[in-house]
Parts: sequence; C-alpha cells; structure tokens
Amino acid sequence: MRRRILSVCLPWLVAEHALRLTGQVGLVGPFAVAEQAAGTLRLAGVNAVAAERGLHAGLSLTDARAICPGLPVRMAEPERLEAFQGALVRWAERFSPMAGVDLNRALVLDITGCAHLFGGEAAMLEAVVSALAERGLTARAAIADTKGAAWALAHFGRGGIAEPGKTRAAIADLPVAALRLESGIVDALAKVGITTVEPLTRMPRGALARRFGIECMRRLDQAMGSEPEALSPARAVPVFSARMTLPEPIGLVRDVMAGLERLLERLCQQLEQHHMGARTLRLTVRRVDGEDQRAEISLAQPGRDPMRLRALFERKVDEIDAGFGIDALRLRAVTVEALKPAQIVQGQRETSEQKLADLVSRLGNRIGFEQVVRFLPADSHIPERAFSTAAAAYSAPERWRAGRERPIALLRPKPVQVPPGEEMPVSRPPERFLLERRVHTIAEMRGIERLAPEWWWDDPDWRSGPRDYWFVATQEGPRLWMFRTAAVRKPAWYLHGVFA
Repeated sequence: MRRRILSVCLPWLVAEHALRLTGQVGLVGPFAVAEQAAGTLRLAGVNAVAAERGLHAGLSLTDARAICPGLPVRMAEPERLEAFQGALVRWAERFSPMAGVDLNRALVLDITGCAHLFGGEAAMLEAVVSALAERGLTARAAIADTKGAAWALAHFGRGGIAEPGKTRAAIADLPVAALRLESGIVDALAKVGITTVEPLTRMPRGALARRFGIECMRRLDQAMGSEPEALSPARAVPVFSARMTLPEPIGLVRDVMAGLERLLERLCQQLEQHHMGARTLRLTVRRVDGEDQRAEISLAQPGRDPMRLRALFERKVDEIDAGFGIDALRLRAVTVEALKPAQIVQGQRETSEQKLADLVSRLGNRIGFEQVVRFLPADSHIPERAFSTAAAAYSAPERWRAGRERPIALLRPKPVQVPPGEEMPVSRPPERFLLERRVHTIAEMRGIERLAPEWWWDDPDWRSGPRDYWFVATQEGPRLWMFRTAAVRKPAWYLHGVFA
C-alpha cells in the first residue's frame, strides 16, 4: 500500500489562538500578537486582515502601528499556545492515530489506509478543513505521497491532492523554499537562476551536493520519496481517571465512600501500570439536578495505596452536599509524579517516612500544606540562622551535621536575674537565678562555647560581639542555654534557649 500523508498549514494560528482566548473569533479587522524580543516589542503573529495591510511576524510594534493605526494587540502566551497545539494534535487523532506537528506549527497525519473511512481523500480533506474552520482556525491542507510534498503543497501551493505516483509533477512549479530549505540555500539557488523545484530536479546530484550542500539534496529526495522520512506522532499524555454511573441515586456518605473505594482500586491499578503516583486527586459527583460537587485531596509525596487515599477523602466526602441524590462519580488524578515500584517484604511495617508523609497529608488537607513546615539545616553557626523552614510537602529532609547539642526552642535573649542580695558572677552562670518568679538552682553546667558574629551579616542582636554560651541544668527540671557577651566585662547573663 502506497503511503499517503496529509499536511495542514495553519498560517494565522498564533493570532487566531489569541482571538479564541479573548472570545473574538469573528473579528473582521486587523489583529496582532506581540512578544518581547531583542529589547523591543515585535509581532509574533498576525491575522489574515493584518497580513493584507503589510504586517508580518518579526515587525516591530512601533512600525506595525505606524502602518496600521489603532491595531489591536495582545501579548503572546507561549505556554498556552503550546498547550493548544497539543490539544490540536489529540483532536487530529480522530482522523488518524499517526498525528504530529511539523515545521511552522503544521499538523501532519499519516492517513495510509484511513481515507476510505471518511469517504475518500477528498472528503477527508474537506472534513479536516471544515472542522478547523468551525473552531475559528484558517487551514489549508494537502495530501501527497511524502511528508515533504504534502507540506510544500499546503504551505506554498493551493493545497489539494497530489495523485499517487505523481509527486514530481505536483510540486514542480513551487518555489524552492517549499522544500523546507534554509534561507541561505534558497538565496544561493536564486543567484544561479533556480527559483522553482523543476530545474533543481534536473541538476546532477554530485554538482547539487557540492554547490549547495547535502541538506539541499536530502530535502529534495525526501520530497520526491527517494529518501524515507519518519513521521513522529505526538505521544499521548495518559489521563488517569475512573468513573461510575449509578442505576439509582445515592445520598449517604457511606454509599459515596463505597463507590469511591471501587474507583480508587481501578485508578491505582492504572497508576501502577505506568509506574506513577498521585499527588492531587479530585472526586467529582454529579447530582440528579445536574450540578457537580467536588472533593479534592493532595498528598505530601506521590502515592497509589487505595486505603491511604480513602482515609484522606473521608472528611472531604462528608462535606459534599448530595442534594436530591448523586447518580455518577468520577475520580481523576489531577497531578501525578513518577513512582518506582518498591520491594514489598511480607510482614514489613510502615516506615517512619511513610508515617510522616501520611501525617503531613492529613494536616495539609485540613489546614493547608503551606502551614506544615519542616526545619532544614542552613550554612551558619549563628543559632538564629542555623536553620530554615520549608513546606514539608514540597521539600526533602536533609541530614543535619553532627555537632554540639542545640536547644529545642530558641528565645529572644532575656536578661537573667539573681535573687535579692546575691551577686551576679562574671565568669560562669549564677548558682541561683530567677525564672518565671521562681528561684532555680543549678545542678549541672557545661561550657564554654564561644560564638562570634558573622561579619558579612549585620544583625542588631549580635553587634555587642562574641558570646560565651553555657549549658545549664537546674534541680527544678528546666535545661537552659545561657550566654554572656565576651567583650563586655560586666556581670550580665542572658537566657537564649530551652533544651528538651
């Protein structure tokens, strides 16, 4: 069976996509999309009306508005345009499973053996162009034996169908740029009087390669079918979801949870087949009155254990308003991440990491994941700057360097006072001092640890200079961290932390 390729040229895709976003698909005047390039605003795309007035991609916005005063302009959104192209490729798969994107954002489909399903090639071509027009997109399509020839006819010809085996005659009168050659090669060919494809096909191959490079000969061979050219279809992004339609409406929480359990089992099987884990799951229930209710959960780390996921959904499902009843449920993994299979040992208990992740997930779904933080080590010896905080769900634990014991809680430096009639020592903490209006007596003390301020960081609390720290354990129970300023020779001590 002879191979047949369909190429779709979308000359005004950038502008027409922007018009779809603004709800102005039927705009009859000029329109352009601008982007920041080389320190100035330049046109990224125009519609057909703007092109007729001399505007084109690459033109500066200042020049464009001088040519066309009052030109409506919208800033480019590359991410949304790329997502729209992906949606177009998925849409094109209704005509052929082999669909992808070619140069100049062109759709390309391998329709070998597919055309008869749509009533022939002509009917299929008309169906593609008409369907795109209904969506506000101007399209010009062509069918040929090769991808290069179909692209050439769609972009530089009038589209249509090149009969099987007659590729050379179909593209003979097209300009050499239709062969997808670089502008430098096109200019070099024009200097020797070669402006169309036909005289290029009559040139000796050796002379063609020597004078204009291998790329020129390769593109010509691909268009003529002498050299095969692969069509790489866009890889479909798997959608992890499961749904259930109920024969009778339900309204009790336990009934919804029973249906959710079945959906979780099916969804987790899909995730396991693709070695993925869910980070965000959304349950959508459809009421008999047509209104949807949603319950969404997130996880601290990717997972696919149905029982763990069910436990997180219980509180969310309880908040759903069932109205007059629910007749359908749909569960979807909104956000997924790679999750490699793990070795399961019989009788193995949950690891501390799994238990911590479950705790973070429960707390995060209740109070917000940004509110659940963990401490991470920082590169500083200053107690207040020796750590940082980060959301536990979006950060990985780090190993703390082994060193001196540090208090579990840091306080603002608070002056230590001794009972009336007693003197404040200078070289060591006072044997007895007041804490929360009670007299505490030292049972154990260890020191000295001297900490100096960081010269590159101006901290008002450390402007007094180095500090001498002591560990103090009292007979009454508290274990404290005290210091005095080493440079100041006066009997003054401060409380800075509390040990566990």
